Amino acid sequence: MRWKPGGQSGDIEDRRGERPAGGGFGRGFGGGGMRLGLGGFLLLAVLSIVFKQDFFALLSGGPGATVGPAPSGSTRREPSAASRASEDQRVQFVSFVLDDAQATWSRLLPDRYERARLVLFTEAIQSACGFASAASGPFYCPGDRKVYIDLSFYDELQRRFGAPGEFAQAYVVAHELGHHVQNLLGIDHEMRRAQQSRPDLANTLSVRLELQADCLAGVWGHSTNERGILEAGDVESGLNAAAAIGDDRIQRSAGRGVQPDSFTHGSSAQRVKWFRRGLESGDVAGCDTFRARNL
Repeated sequence: MRWKPGGQSGDIEDRRGERPAGGGFGRGFGGGGMRLGLGGFLLLAVLSIVFKQDFFALLSGGPGATVGPAPSGSTRREPSAASRASEDQRVQFVSFVLDDAQATWSRLLPDRYERARLVLFTEAIQSACGFASAASGPFYCPGDRKVYIDLSFYDELQRRFGAPGEFAQAYVVAHELGHHVQNLLGIDHEMRRAQQSRPDLANTLSVRLELQADCLAGVWGHSTNERGILEAGDVESGLNAAAAIGDDRIQRSAGRGVQPDSFTHGSSAQRVKWFRRGLESGDVAGCDTFRARNL
């Protein structure tokens, strides 16, 4: 991607090194309205492979599901100067993507868009949706309208899932901002109401929400391509990232049989299809997964 380092975005909250006071990590991955992000599925797959346990069961584990020990009290652990320096470029890149994507959405939805905040954290964080550990991966919390990212997730994206490249990293941020757009437009709220009235369709509705966020991420990608920001190979990098976190591929990599009824984010083919649709069309109206007959 063609971009120039420009410092840290004014919409970023840097909470790296903080540890949340009280409560610990004892929470389910989907509780409190938190949308389990792209990184959540990738990291759950990693844990399942490494420990040979089904960490995906935590998705429905509710408040009793825990990851790691609970911290005692609130402390702040400052990263070393070398560690900070190594993350500076990532912070500036995420800042560029965040500012560029939000400027795009401000143009596309001039009367509706309100800027989100992006929180950088390490290990664990407390949001309006509750506590989350780094195993949650990047996620969006509608309760405070913030995106949360532990930057170490990008190492897993490249090393374990074969999705390198800056546009793959940008796709993660753009997808979570897609959830922010859904929240502002009331789509997220309506989906949750539908899930409550039709619990038998809860997973199906979740898939449609996630695929729409993929498509909305593609709409921003379309804008960057029109402005000459994308370079050769960037589109393939983004599509590769979308394919890497399909429910079917994640289940296979974790040693599980593919169970379509349990999908909550969509198959690799579906995620690629909807991300590509946004990339090629740049049309928000074309991202209506809830009316689509064939996902």
